[in-house]
Amino acid sequence: MSAVAVKYEEFKSLGVEVLSCSIDSRFIHKIWQEEELSKMVKGGVPFPMLSDAGGRIGSAYGVYDEEAGVNIRGRFLIDPDGVIQAMEIVAPPVGRNVPELIRQVKAFQHVRATGEVMPSGWQPGKPTLKPGPDLVGKVWKVWKPEMAF
Repeated sequence: MSAVAVKYEEFKSLGVEVLSCSIDSRFIHKIWQEEELSKMVKGGVPFPMLSDAGGRIGSAYGVYDEEAGVNIRGRFLIDPDGVIQAMEIVAPPVGRNVPELIRQVKAFQHVRATGEVMPSGWQPGKPTLKPGPDLVGKVWKVWKPEMAF
């Protein structure tokens, strides 16, 4: 969460609204913000930290572990129409990759704006694919696996 906070201005410049959510109360969030997050990020986390007491939000997104009473770490990219375009569920010992999240935001925005699709590893400025009958069976002519890296 602190890594997303560091890149918050970039997310805002992309038109992305960032929210965090856990089963913790707003009081726990306040203490966490004051005692931990503000020491990692100047001013603390600049986006809302939502309280999901009872796990209703987590249940709706499939990340609430009822037995443990916690939301499992996850991130969701939701488009302007409210449709989940991407999600990632990660066990607590492994952190998420914020540059990959930003890359995906840019890719989904490009798809939405142009109708083009992004091959594996796409970065802004790299070739895209234009879906259609002319591409069927010919992707190998315009895209190579080494382009993913």
